[in-house]
This record gives sequence, structure tokens and C-alpha cells, in this order.
Amino acid sequence: MINKVLDYVKKYHMIEPEDTIVAGVSGGADSVCLLFVLIEMQRKIPFAVSVVHINHKIRQEASADADFVRKLCEKWKIPFFLVEEDVKRQAAARGVSEEEAGRQIRYQAFFEALGNKKGKVAVAHNSNDRAETMLFHLFRGTGLAGAGGIRPVAGKVIRPLLCIGRKEIEGWLKKRNISFCTDCTNFQDIYTRNRIRHHILSYAEGWVCQGAVVNMNRAADQFLEAEEYICRQTQTAMSRCVSANRDGISVKIPELFQEDAYLRGRILLNCIEQAAGSRKNITAAHIKNMETLFKGAGCREIHLPYGLLVYKKYDVGMIQKREKDVCVDNIEGKENKYEISIPSVLELPTLGKVEFTIFSRKESQIIPQKTYTKWFDYDKITSSIVFRTRKQGDYFTINKNMGHKSLQDYFVNEKVPKKDRDKIFLLAEGSHVIWIPGYRISEYYKISRETVNILQVSIMDKEG
Repeated sequence: MINKVLDYVKKYHMIEPEDTIVAGVSGGADSVCLLFVLIEMQRKIPFAVSVVHINHKIRQEASADADFVRKLCEKWKIPFFLVEEDVKRQAAARGVSEEEAGRQIRYQAFFEALGNKKGKVAVAHNSNDRAETMLFHLFRGTGLAGAGGIRPVAGKVIRPLLCIGRKEIEGWLKKRNISFCTDCTNFQDIYTRNRIRHHILSYAEGWVCQGAVVNMNRAADQFLEAEEYICRQTQTAMSRCVSANRDGISVKIPELFQEDAYLRGRILLNCIEQAAGSRKNITAAHIKNMETLFKGAGCREIHLPYGLLVYKKYDVGMIQKREKDVCVDNIEGKENKYEISIPSVLELPTLGKVEFTIFSRKESQIIPQKTYTKWFDYDKITSSIVFRTRKQGDYFTINKNMGHKSLQDYFVNEKVPKKDRDKIFLLAEGSHVIWIPGYRISEYYKISRETVNILQVSIMDKEG
């Protein structure tokens, strides 16, 4: 098995001489196997190994797992870093699932351990994990990249065990009498991935095709190869019909429609990502609307997520960011508003000094857990936002399924006295309430790992 993994590592240039490899080791079979495989490979390639273990504080036996990994590292004289973080609390604070919060915490810890050293972060995903991810993406709707599941290399993250399966890993450990920890949550159907593992993929292996995981991984490699080829073709096509300038992205419409229909969609999607910095909230319907706009007669425009404006001017299509203002209503509800530029500090009635700041998201940033300092996904704001008191029709987005609740119902549920409801200031975009200081923020505007730009709003007098 070692030679198989070593060939895989060399194929994808995962480890170079003099690298530092930070391995995430939970103590489970996969990560323990990863650690011993790295130790074996050091005989072939000169590189250093460090280990990071995360105690998520979810399971009672988590401390025992940490001790197990620590002793393992002591035995092999490997640097060991322990990070303890309350994932349930962090998930609630960040407005994400426990799975996602755990993932964010792990990778932040891995990259902090790597620091500025030359090297990579190694994680222990195997071929079963890749097959499960493929199914997860396919069920939710995906393109070629998602159908490829987990990539062998993603930036500085490497996955040396992606070429071997779970049974092969456990068999290799058993043969060498290497012990490991067992996470009881792996046997519970509390996560979507576990349900796919226990019920769907196991059924496919037993009743549809023995060797389904191997076949799926072979297909995943082909999907990723096809994706890389199409990306190259898309870039070549974009050089013929797309250009960028200070006003945004311009598209030569006649040249665009000379391209293959599939490539046209990829070109427009790339243009959006280039203009917005992300493509997560862009659907096939948005791309179709752009094509319809560019095909049509006259000069029209459409609005897309991330505050994008798309319009046609003769034979040229333009994709650019719309200007957004932040305004403030005064407490008496008069018509005049105070328009501000960002960054800026305003003095508001009842709230005091409020600071507005915009900055780009970085991987290592931790969302503040303060009552009166909040982060919002700036690119989801598509028009002016205001600080004001409530109005008829105001609503919140209350959950990850984008369910809405009227502000009136929210006040009733929170037992906010009637006499106080008209005095409470809130931040809103139209009728969509973004934040009620001291209460909560809208689920829609919360930061996610796809967030590119952040709007920070701090009520300085209350935080101070």
C-alpha cells in the first residue's frame, strides 16, 4: 500500500523535498494511517511532519483521543499541536452547521500550524469519502467539478490517501497491529454524509455493483480531467470575446454567440465570478437570462446576485458592480436621510457612534461574537441599506432554508413590549431586516465560506 500511495503522491506532486507537512490527525483509522504512511514516505522523500489535533468538545471521549494522538507523536518524536474549541458554540455564533464550523476550525488550525513554512496540509480523506462527496454533490445539483468529488490537491491541501479505500486502510492497520480511536458518531445517522455512507453507498456496493467506490473514483478522475480541459477551452474562448476594464467586464456579443452553446454558459459564469469574486449563488436561470438579454433587441438591463448589473449597449454586454449607499433615517422618521461613504463613523440617535467598514474576507478570520459588532456578506446587499425604525411589511430570514418571519411576529415571540417596538432601530435593505442591534441578524446576510467582501457594522459606544 505504501508504494501505491507514494506513486499517487508523486503523480500529483503533493510533497517536495524539504517540505513541512502538517497532518490533521483525529486519532481515527484514516488519520492514523495517514500519519504512519507519511513516516514511511520520509524514507523516500526528505520532509518534516507536524501533527495538529482538534478537540471539538462534542464527545465525552474527545480528551482521551487527544491523549492518544499526543502519545503517538511523543513516541515518534513528531511536533504535536492541540487545539480545543467548542464547535457547538462556534456553530451557533457563526450561523453554520456543526459540520461546517468544525471544518472551518480545523483548517484554520492547520494553516496556523504551517505558518509561512514551505509545505502543505495533509488530510486523511480516502476513496470512500470521495464517492460519498460525489453523491452528495450530485443529489444537490452540480457540474463537472462537483461530480469530481474531492480533489487530490486543492491549493496547499493534499490528500495522499484518496487512492485507497476504507477497508484497505483498516486492513493495513490491523496487519501491522496499529491501534486507533473509534468515533461513535461515525455510526450514527446524525449527518447527511453518514446517511449516504450507511444506506446509499453500502447498498450500491452490495446490490448494484461490487467495486462501486473504485468505479466512482475512476469516473471522478475523468470528470476532473474534463473540467480542466473545458476550463482551458473557456479561457481561450474568453480571450476572443471578453475584456476587463475599470468599468467592469465587457462582452463582445457577436463573438460570444459564435462559440459553442456550452462554452457560452461557462464564459458568462466566469465573467460573473470575475466581476463578483464568487459564483455560488449563480444559477442556470441567471445565465439563461443573460443570454436572453444579449440576444434581444434594444438596450436593457438585469440585476444579479452580488450587486451585479448586467446590461446591453448595442453589440456589447456589460457586467459591473452597482453602486451601493448606506443611509440613515432619523428617529423622528422624517424624509431626509444621511448618506454616508464607507468606511465612515456616524452619530445616530439612541445608538451613538456607529462605524461602517468594508474589507475582503480571509481564510483565517474569525467572525466576532460581540453583541454590537456584526459582520454581513456585503455582496448580498444589492441596494441601499438604512438604519431606521420599523415599517409595515418588514421581515427577517430566520433559517438556512431562507424561511421568512414578519418583524411583528418576531417582536411578539421575543416578548418585546408594544411601547418599545416603534423606538427600536434596525438595519434594513428595503423591507428585509438585516440586523436588530441587541437581538439578532438575518440568516440571509450571514458570512459563509463563499463570502468575498464583508460589511462590518459596530455600535462603538455600546461595545465600549
